Amino acid sequence: MKIDVKKIIYSTAIFVFLSCANTNVFAQSPTQTGQVKVSGPKKTIAVARFENSSGINSYIAIGDDFAAQLSDALIQSGEFTVLSRKDLGAVLTEQDLADSGRMSKSLSAQKGKIIPAQILITGNITEFEENTQGGGQGLSIHGITIGGAKSDAHVAVIVQIIDSTTGEILDSQRVEGLADASAFTIGYSGSFSLGSSSFKKTPLGKAVQIAIDRAVVYISDNLSKFPWQGRVVTIKDGLVYVNAGSDAGIVPGETFIVCRKGESLIDPETGMDLGTEKTKIGDIIISEVQPKFSKAKILSNTDQIRVSDLVIKQ
Repeated sequence: MKIDVKKIIYSTAIFVFLSCANTNVFAQSPTQTGQVKVSGPKKTIAVARFENSSGINSYIAIGDDFAAQLSDALIQSGEFTVLSRKDLGAVLTEQDLADSGRMSKSLSAQKGKIIPAQILITGNITEFEENTQGGGQGLSIHGITIGGAKSDAHVAVIVQIIDSTTGEILDSQRVEGLADASAFTIGYSGSFSLGSSSFKKTPLGKAVQIAIDRAVVYISDNLSKFPWQGRVVTIKDGLVYVNAGSDAGIVPGETFIVCRKGESLIDPETGMDLGTEKTKIGDIIISEVQPKFSKAKILSNTDQIRVSDLVIKQ
């Protein structure tokens, strides 16, 4: 019986590829995206484009891709209301077109409706590399390379948390992802997307996911130190209407304080906004929740609660 050696090699390579993709790439991650359980209101954040200083200049979309993957991970955590900033230019263009009078008003995008983010997340990808040792060139099948070697992948990202009102960097931290594949490696070459299934199976893809998971943990832990803020929409029949509801994690029985902002304190030497004094007006308790707003009863107040007063969860 004649043995088809090429067919055996090809079949073996496919088997090895599938095995490696599922079980042979080892990476340690601090958390699994989507398993974080939030308690209390969700803070509103936006993820901006990350800069790419890793040296992989041929792949210019890496910053946008990382921001998109981080946005998705933050959404899946269930802990934040995440606003899109990647396509904000297209949204503003659509609003300008609607405002020109050339579109039906009933169907047009309206100015002044974009939700502001409390916090802006951005940063810089500083390292994005994969080192392979031994094993030769390996076998390439439809752009996927399989080789008998050891491959180590490393990704490092500086994540910055920025106050969207003042532009101040509230905190900054370097997060890293390290993954390795032994015995057989799976490499991906050419133009690629961080979100593609093929790339995610590589050691570099695993390292990216670890870095994203660690970024989510860092952002969650850091923002837990900052109070949630909402606004009073209106007051009707003795009830205070708040501009957040069940979509933001608000639940009946939850208590908040109502504060009024005073004059902004500006440093006369630098012109920097030093913050605003807040005066407590009263306490409220949520009595009814809708997806986008809540109704609250007044527990106590030292002054009449007004529209636009701050609603704060300490």
